[in-house]
Amino acid sequence: MNISAARESLPDAIELARTEAVVLERYGRPAAVLISPEQYEKLVAALEDAEAVAAYDAAMSEAGPNIPWEQVKADLGWV
Repeated sequence: MNISAARESLPDAIELARTEAVVLERYGRPAAVLISPEQYEKLVAALEDAEAVAAYDAAMSEAGPNIPWEQVKADLGWV
């Protein structure tokens, strides 16, 4: 949707964004995307999950000696 058209019919663009992403274009090129708050929250949660998985994978790939679980618990004061 052209930005000028979106400006003229913002309520329609918002209503459409409830069911699908609305790409706002400037000079025929994507400039922004309008999505519902629910879809935004889903995307943010998915991104956070992906970042957590990437951080876990990076931590697991680090070289170094393994620390026994009993030692970890002792270091944390759990035993």
